[in-house]
Amino acid sequence: MRAAVSLLLVATVMPAVVSAQTFPAKSIRIIVPFTPGGPNDILARMIGQRYTAAWGQQTVVDNRPGGGTVIGTDIVAKAPADGHTLLMVSTSHAANPSLMPKLPFDTLRDFVAVGQAVSSPNVLVVHPSVPAQTTGDLIAIAKARPGQITFASGGSGAATHLAGELLKIMAGVEMTHIPYKGAGPATIDLISGQVTWMFGTILPTIPHVRAGKLRALAVSGKQRAAVLPEVPTVAEQVAGFEASSWYGVFAPAGTPADVIAKLNQEMVRALTPPEVRQRLAIEGTEVVAGNPEEFMNLFRAEVAKWARVVKQAGIRLE
Repeated sequence: MRAAVSLLLVATVMPAVVSAQTFPAKSIRIIVPFTPGGPNDILARMIGQRYTAAWGQQTVVDNRPGGGTVIGTDIVAKAPADGHTLLMVSTSHAANPSLMPKLPFDTLRDFVAVGQAVSSPNVLVVHPSVPAQTTGDLIAIAKARPGQITFASGGSGAATHLAGELLKIMAGVEMTHIPYKGAGPATIDLISGQVTWMFGTILPTIPHVRAGKLRALAVSGKQRAAVLPEVPTVAEQVAGFEASSWYGVFAPAGTPADVIAKLNQEMVRALTPPEVRQRLAIEGTEVVAGNPEEFMNLFRAEVAKWARVVKQAGIRLE
């Protein structure tokens, strides 16, 4: 009887032991559901280099843009749950279930977190002709001119669009959203005075602020950004506001916990050296390098948060 129990215990434990010892058994593929060159792509390559160095197996970054990230995400949802196919995720992954109800996967059920990599606030900028020095000033102007104040974004449903809608809701004001095909065209029109304000991605927006072409009123994170220490947070005038962009790694649901732990450990090692932290801080990005449970909790909270914003704002994607 005792021997039978021992054999049962061995049989139960063995799969985890084997996966820990043999992973990775082949090359690792990190799917980036965006075109090359953006923050998702850069972080994936940084993490992938660490995986290759740690285990001697090639890590390939596979850019699969399209469908509002759905094409690349669906590949990972249907991949074997063995840790060899991963997904680079960002804020849009949490908003998509509300923006696109007919997704070919279940966002909460079909994935498991490896860990959050970084967090990055956006920066609220206005054209210099706008008589607003603070977020409170901008809100006051919007209240005095309902619907006349315009804000730009890189497209309907983009993280910067949702951040703008959240500000409208929390401040109780009516402003008109002007979507563009990307942040670049939106920024150009803001600089030319065609729109009033926008939430801009911090790195490409800072040069325009320093050149005097745009005025920074606030950053969207919980705390001030190290790269713009003189600029307050939106929350300093609109209590509880936060709309940071975040980036991390997911794997298919069912991936063994010990494999997830190995992936997380090397991701953390890729991001935490002082020189890496300093480089990312200069770009307005804070290294989080969190554990899987923390990231999954954040993700669930973000799904619920943006679902409320999408519903209240009545956002519909074509």
